[in-house]
Amino acid sequence: MDNLFGQRLKQQHGLSDEQLKLALERQRLQGGRLGTNLAALGFITEEELDNILSYEPPIPTTVEQSGLTTNFVVDLALKHALFMEEFSAQELSDRVKLAPSIIEEAIVVMRREHYIDAKGAGGLSKLSVRYAISDMGKRRAQALLEISRYTGPAPVVLDDYRHMAEMQTVKNIMVGVDDIKRAFSHLVVSDQMLKRVGPAVSSGRAIFLYGPPGNGKTTIAETIAKVLPDTIFVPYALMVGDDLITLYDPVNHEAVPSDNDTGVDPRWLRIKRPVIMTGGELSLKMLDLEFNPISKFYEAPLQMKANNGMFIVDDFGRQQVDPQHLLNRWIVPLERRTDFLSLQNGMKFEIPFDQLVIFSTNIEPRKLVDEAFLRRIRYKILIDHPSEREYEEVFRRVCASNDIEFDQEVLDYLMENFYRRLGVKLNACHPRDLIDHIIDGARYFGHKPKLSKEAITNAWENYFVDI
Repeated sequence: MDNLFGQRLKQQHGLSDEQLKLALERQRLQGGRLGTNLAALGFITEEELDNILSYEPPIPTTVEQSGLTTNFVVDLALKHALFMEEFSAQELSDRVKLAPSIIEEAIVVMRREHYIDAKGAGGLSKLSVRYAISDMGKRRAQALLEISRYTGPAPVVLDDYRHMAEMQTVKNIMVGVDDIKRAFSHLVVSDQMLKRVGPAVSSGRAIFLYGPPGNGKTTIAETIAKVLPDTIFVPYALMVGDDLITLYDPVNHEAVPSDNDTGVDPRWLRIKRPVIMTGGELSLKMLDLEFNPISKFYEAPLQMKANNGMFIVDDFGRQQVDPQHLLNRWIVPLERRTDFLSLQNGMKFEIPFDQLVIFSTNIEPRKLVDEAFLRRIRYKILIDHPSEREYEEVFRRVCASNDIEFDQEVLDYLMENFYRRLGVKLNACHPRDLIDHIIDGARYFGHKPKLSKEAITNAWENYFVDI
């Protein structure tokens, strides 16, 4: 994708092959991103780079600019008209998310085919003329719904989607030391750990978090997600050949309305960079297009919804599918940053695979995957048991967040009489869970939670299994 990005920069700013080659060589030797390398070498200005990276999809004013065909626009508009019954060109434009000039072309066709009738003007503007769907139009719309029940905003075409994914790539995310420290300030994490996490996030490459359970792998993955800056644009739907794929997902995508988007193609929605997390429920089927036989259109798979954002595979190794089969599905996308999907008619097409992928597991990595796959995961980070100092800091913070006075003597009693005597390893989740037991007991007996030797003993006996 960087090479495609470079070719686009080359065309837009008159860069020579040698200049592009120098920037790519710098990237290979020193890291960084192609755009910032070109700016650092003086081939483009920082302002030009910012304009490129803040690209917004322009509003198409003709059918040709939209990438669609007149027949498709007419069919989609007619299906909307069936449910609207009476409408103006502006109202239909608002529903279909295409410019009024395009909708007016569709209205001309629908009137010529006697699918709609003019009902009179609702004002002086041509856009205010009222229309109603005719009986012939209703029959035609019903026939179209048998082919596809999609009646959402007009889709974007595959090439436009690829272009936007390229311009919004996670490889252009700028994350610095202060960003990482600020994001992790609510956690007890060593400076050494932050020094490893920071470059991993900034690289946009896959990360493997592993280590014993209960020590914050999931929390760290979720915190990394909060570091992702900026917003991106995602289309409501995508058109591939004659098939439609819905992409915007209100469950996994958080819309960010902006007053500055008046010049943006309304078929695209501004959202926060997506963060999609899946756990033991993940299956190979969820990574393929899902065709609905009733609605007769597709829903995008999880990794496509995560494009330009983050995909977290939690509890890796505990999925319904064998880990090796799952990883075989990911090898090419992780290495080449592209994926291939198949339609029911057998047509295969290429989509960007542009996301920060995090695998999180408490199973020994070498028991899950072979060396070849681990080599493709750029960063492997061990999330181990906390030290006694870190454990105490976590304990103090948990007490403070629950308005419980911390007692050093009680913590020393806990460490000496339970952890050290019984040989139990410290886990970062223990303070939270033990304090929760103390709070539950206090609520039941009707008194304020207090850290005491008796309370911590009861919490320990309720929490741990005595074998």
